[in-house]
Amino acid sequence: MGLTEGVPQPDDGQTGQLDEARKLRRLQIMMNMVISVISQDPNLTVEQASEMAADARRAALAMFPGKELAYDLIYRPRLQRVIRERFRLQ
Repeated sequence: MGLTEGVPQPDDGQTGQLDEARKLRRLQIMMNMVISVISQDPNLTVEQASEMAADARRAALAMFPGKELAYDLIYRPRLQRVIRERFRLQ
């Protein structure tokens, strides 16, 4: 008798949804951390903050290829706002 015998196993659709949910949660955590560091690190320069934002975009698009528009609509404005507020840019 196997360990998973009698335990319902997710089908491929459910597995895909679970993987997608995990990746999305990982992206949210990453973006929250980036925004937190940009807004709170007193030693961070505007150049470093911009590089962090660019790195976050690359990481997000590596997780979700082809979702540039979604990223640009959801996360780009947040990062831009945090950088503008933190460094008092216009």
